[in-house]
Amino acid sequence: MNREDRREISREYFSKERLAEHHYRSFNSFLTRGMQEVVDEKGTIDTDIGDKEDEEPVHVELGDVRIVTPRVREADGSEELLYPQEARLRNITYAAPVFMEMSIVKGEGEDERVVDSTETKVGRMPIMVGSEKCNIAGFSDEELIEIGEDPADPGGYFIVNGSERVLMTSEDLAPNKILAEYDTKYGDEIQVAKTFSQRRGYRALVLVERTRDGLLEVSFPSVSGSVNFVTLVRALGLESDEEIVHRVSDDPEIVKFMLENLEAADVQTEEEAIESLGKRVASGQGKNYQLKRANYVIDRYLLPHLHEEGVEEEDVRINKAYYLCRMAEACFELALQRREPDDKDHYANKRLKVSGDLMKDLFRTALNKLARDVKYQLERANMRNRQLSVNTVVRSDVLTERLEHPIATGNWVGGRSGVSQLVDRTDFMGVLSHLRRLRSPLSRSQPHFEARDLHATQWGRICPSETPEGPNCGLVKNFAQAMELSQNIEDEQGLKRELASMGVEGIPGIEGVEPTASADD
Repeated sequence: MNREDRREISREYFSKERLAEHHYRSFNSFLTRGMQEVVDEKGTIDTDIGDKEDEEPVHVELGDVRIVTPRVREADGSEELLYPQEARLRNITYAAPVFMEMSIVKGEGEDERVVDSTETKVGRMPIMVGSEKCNIAGFSDEELIEIGEDPADPGGYFIVNGSERVLMTSEDLAPNKILAEYDTKYGDEIQVAKTFSQRRGYRALVLVERTRDGLLEVSFPSVSGSVNFVTLVRALGLESDEEIVHRVSDDPEIVKFMLENLEAADVQTEEEAIESLGKRVASGQGKNYQLKRANYVIDRYLLPHLHEEGVEEEDVRINKAYYLCRMAEACFELALQRREPDDKDHYANKRLKVSGDLMKDLFRTALNKLARDVKYQLERANMRNRQLSVNTVVRSDVLTERLEHPIATGNWVGGRSGVSQLVDRTDFMGVLSHLRRLRSPLSRSQPHFEARDLHATQWGRICPSETPEGPNCGLVKNFAQAMELSQNIEDEQGLKRELASMGVEGIPGIEGVEPTASADD
């Protein structure tokens, strides 16, 4: 292929608005599905009304959420369509109103009745320039020039208080995946299997560690120190020695390692294991509280990604036990040198958070803040014996402030900073470079030599030469020219059904699917 052919292919490839396409696709996916998913997760807003005697309980049910295109409210109260250039010139935010169905419900059980149900404006959401909800989406070059827009502008950024802000694509280790490695402080002596268990924005690091004396210990959030592996697995419902060993591995050498762990175990039954765990998480408390707290901790903080809608709690616990056994097997395989330690810099072990994922995190915390405010307003109105109505208890500036402020400052939820940056308008290439930049969460003050190195798996995905000099070298990278970024699996149930039809067994939530092929296929 000669140079002219390559140029023609490149020109054709980039004629389809592809330079910021990963931002568009991600943000459009957030608007069409992500927002509703977050609202469905929340479901209801509970209140303390009803705690007193002779008082009916009250809660709010959340329904469909919808977003229109950007509008501006003028001084006379009228609402007009807002275009990006006008937002820049007037130093205002290019944002669209968000509407949500809300129902105030009184009573409980059969006495439940809806007091007020309506769709109300809950706030304003900043809109990405060029996304499907943008007012200039689908305009021809002539129409863009007429309203003062540059037809060559790639979009993919937000306008907040007149400033153009781009959300930096951030690189992170893949969640819900077992990574086995050696503990760097102790060389090859200690093997660790870890997984970043992530569900609904909550991320918990779970570690299974094989200590110098060959015993397995598990660390997870809300429990100080580490818990004996056998104790935890028994607390989750795997009681018999045979079953625990079988679930880890049938390999004779691994079985020998497991027998050492079983001999060192202090507890033999599920009840004893939960009691032992209760003494760890609530020492000095009453026995009933200890048991309650132990059950809460293993249900809430241990491997939260294994929670499935509609799956019984006992089944979830057993799945957690099986998952821990798989992590233990990874530790033993590493100790026996049957597997190589996982490479954290390999791109198969990385995931990228683009605009839509970052906005979903932001919307989740903003909705929680709104829910707390609605609860407070309802309780206040009830105390003053006022009529409870949706429109009077929703203050739309609560959600708006929580969405606009992080984009304006770059200080994101979870304590991250520099997530949103001012678009580099030095020249056109500067804009394209900024939109296609990605950053690592690692600290730039640390050496991190391996993370800064070029990795073979970056070939065709990451540009090998465009990276800043100085402390950010190798941590701030740029996408390769013709890189395509895939999105999350949209139809998870469809994927599960497809796997089940191919003969894969034990998929949670899928039963009775006739296999169309053998599992060996």
